[in-house]
Amino acid sequence: MKIILMRHGQAEDETRPDSARQLTDFGQQQAAQTADYITAHYQPDYFVVSPYIRAQQTLAQLQTRAPHVPYIVQDNITPSDDARTALATLANIEAECLVVVCHMSIVAYLASLLTGDSPESFSLAEARVFEMEFIMAGMAHEVARFVPVQPH
Repeated sequence: MKIILMRHGQAEDETRPDSARQLTDFGQQQAAQTADYITAHYQPDYFVVSPYIRAQQTLAQLQTRAPHVPYIVQDNITPSDDARTALATLANIEAECLVVVCHMSIVAYLASLLTGDSPESFSLAEARVFEMEFIMAGMAHEVARFVPVQPH
């Protein structure tokens, strides 16, 4: 199976609560680039997304390209959540190609748990693809990554 971990695109400054921050126009473009890459190279069969607005807006770019793919909102993949708890929840999802849209720093910790490597920061709207027999800590290896255009 594959799990694709994706960070949301560029979000507006923190002028509102973190959960309500929205993507900028540039963030929408980044999310669109990554959604194009994912849907051109993989066949997602399930989407999982954080309840935060910027992650939902990032997922929307994937949904316009793969409208038939079911999704769930997973409450424990916000920036400060525990990656082990989140990974245990993800392990209960039946999918061959699961796309998870969330945030720094949990996305880096999820990737680290999957591979057993040290956490590595994700760029805005970056996607990393991992292959494994099943979702479990230390069982995956990274097979691809995509980084859209970043702000200067």
